[in-house]
Amino acid sequence: MSSVSRVERGRLVSVYERGLERCRQGDWQDGMVDLAWLAERAGRGDVPALCYSYLGYGLAHKKGQVKRGLKLCRHAVKLEFYQPECYVNLAQTALLSKRYRHLAATAVLDGLQVDAEHPQLIELSKRLGVRRQPVLSFLSRKNILNRILGWFRHQIMPGKAQSSAAESLTTSLD
Repeated sequence: MSSVSRVERGRLVSVYERGLERCRQGDWQDGMVDLAWLAERAGRGDVPALCYSYLGYGLAHKKGQVKRGLKLCRHAVKLEFYQPECYVNLAQTALLSKRYRHLAATAVLDGLQVDAEHPQLIELSKRLGVRRQPVLSFLSRKNILNRILGWFRHQIMPGKAQSSAAESLTTSLD
């Protein structure tokens, strides 16, 4: 927001804060209007990452534009990789389509590396579920031997799961 006057900068910050608050409270319609207005008015490098993140999730969640939403959420993570809320929105956006479940798991894992105590990331980790280690850990999870042996293991021991959700989430990314 370096190319605008102090008064205009104050107005942009006000709209940004109002837009984020509206989105966080579930008023996506008005919140997205505020954030889109900000993205259009501010210089490209002056838009905060959370603006892109919430716009991305809002587009995917409310308008069904998952690919466009993912693009915005990924951009937000690149801008501020230390912002756990960006990872939450990326994961939630990815979960809107079954095709991107792997991306959601990666986003949650990356977000937990930034903030291991973030409540929304922990909840998403639990929601994604726990997977067992591959039977043959030196082979890919997708390897035919692991798939067949895993099927047999599931038939014999259907209820056993790993003890650590973070450990299982890591193995699900193989």
